[in-house]
Amino acid sequence: MAKLSQEDLLAQFEELTLIELSEFVKAFEEKFDVTAAAAVAVAGPAGGGAAVEAVEEQDEFDVILTGAGDKKIQVIKVVRELTSLGLKEAKDLVDGAPKPVLEKVAKEAADKAAEALKGAGAAVEVK
Repeated sequence: MAKLSQEDLLAQFEELTLIELSEFVKAFEEKFDVTAAAAVAVAGPAGGGAAVEAVEEQDEFDVILTGAGDKKIQVIKVVRELTSLGLKEAKDLVDGAPKPVLEKVAKEAADKAAEALKGAGAAVEVK
């Protein structure tokens, strides 16, 4: 295999989609046991939008209770289940809305928590 120059590599990266570039970075990190944060920043301008990739690849989400709705008691029960807070702490959280219920959780956990809270009648936002 012929050795590729830096320009050849950059030309190849320009043709990749953001998802393909992200997968390449992950494979590179695993293969060489490194973190490629600097490599993404260098490849970002050539790839045409590393900032967009960062938004698409968000892996930590916050579930924010924006309102308790009509069924406040049900919302308090769901908050207690999600957070393991005591009754008073959960009530204070619901009364003090908007407040974060869960912070820095995976997308699946955030979606499940949001659905549970919406099912209880709460207004929820996932960031």
